[in-house]
Amino acid sequence: MIDLNDIMIFARVTEAGSFTAAARLLGMPKTTVSRRIAALERELGVRLLQRTTRSLNLTASGRLYYEESSHALRTIEGANLRLAEARAEPAGTIRISAPVGFGGHFLQDAIFEFLSTYPKTSVELRLTDDRLNLVESGIDLAFRTGVLEDSTLIARKLGSTHRLLCASPDYLARCGAPDVPEDLARHDCVIAGQSAQAQWLLEGPHGQETIAVSGRFAANEMQAVMAAAIAGHGIAQLPHGVADACIKDGRLRRVLDGYTTPAGGLHVVYPSSRHLPPLVKAFIELAVRRLNAITGNSDDYVIVSR
Repeated sequence: MIDLNDIMIFARVTEAGSFTAAARLLGMPKTTVSRRIAALERELGVRLLQRTTRSLNLTASGRLYYEESSHALRTIEGANLRLAEARAEPAGTIRISAPVGFGGHFLQDAIFEFLSTYPKTSVELRLTDDRLNLVESGIDLAFRTGVLEDSTLIARKLGSTHRLLCASPDYLARCGAPDVPEDLARHDCVIAGQSAQAQWLLEGPHGQETIAVSGRFAANEMQAVMAAAIAGHGIAQLPHGVADACIKDGRLRRVLDGYTTPAGGLHVVYPSSRHLPPLVKAFIELAVRRLNAITGNSDDYVIVSR
């Protein structure tokens, strides 16, 4: 007789992409996961997964079995979650990922309110500008900005975000401030990316303009970009929340006041497509309320990238 738990383990291995990642998520030894998958294959009489030393892939039979069985598993999980929601307040640990600049401002206030509102909860916050695989990394939800690509994740739009142009008082005293976007070509610019040269798309009184910029420092992590701008190494594009805080405390000044980057979407994404645990649902709703109170933006659902 086929054990329903073995089917669930097979689904987790498929979604996580490896026995090691699935074992970590399930809280059981990797050898146990492998043994249970082998038992399921024996019961079914077919090979579900093709294993090599470097990769793990579904067979044709495995793909068909996952597609059919995952629907039933989601129905069962949904029923269990609805019962839990009916009898329990949010409790446990929620693991959140967010870009460095975003996590250090709006998000920390939301987390502190969440911890105060739900005393049985704890939060683990991972700040990174890399887009993590949520299932493999054990992340319950992530905040992401910009254009989102297609995948199996679900996203809830919280609002829009843009970047401001800023420089330190020291840099402006030495080099002056640009009067028009074209002046950026003669300034040192701190680049958010892999190269010290970039094309900046700006939006202002005359619509959108693309300006070629360069500088002596580039980084693919926003905290480093902000630090370089504060240290006087050039003009940087910084997320509105980060820039506003640095401008208020005098570490930076805004330049080209009439210009920003085009607004991009701000989303919270999560891997479960149907019934969220009360813990995750409560945090998303709190974040939605806080941000909508600030921006007045409505939210909607889209399919997005990992």
